[in-house]
Amino acid sequence: MLDVLLRALALLCCTAGFAWLALSMESHWEQVRGAQPLPRGTVIALRALGGMALVGSLLLCLRVDHASMAALVWVMSLAASALIVAFTFTWRPRWMAPMLPWVPNQDAGAARKA
Repeated sequence: MLDVLLRALALLCCTAGFAWLALSMESHWEQVRGAQPLPRGTVIALRALGGMALVGSLLLCLRVDHASMAALVWVMSLAASALIVAFTFTWRPRWMAPMLPWVPNQDAGAARKA
């Protein structure tokens, strides 16, 4: 049972990692945050979080299986996560906003004042 939970957590880490890496790009940032500028410090933080999440997912896969099987499961998780993130940005990009809890949403503040 623990193996299943660790694999699910690895998939979740992959998905979060790809979401953070995508949000560090100007075009995807604009899809989620509108005209709000993308600060350089946020780009660095998002890329670091994305990379750490992907490495964390690999470590979780290695914890569950031997190296050759873990590599296979990790690559499959990468592919599935990339599809999840790509389809989410295509269909409902605003659903990625919870991935940025530390960044205040200026558009939401303007909407509340109006």
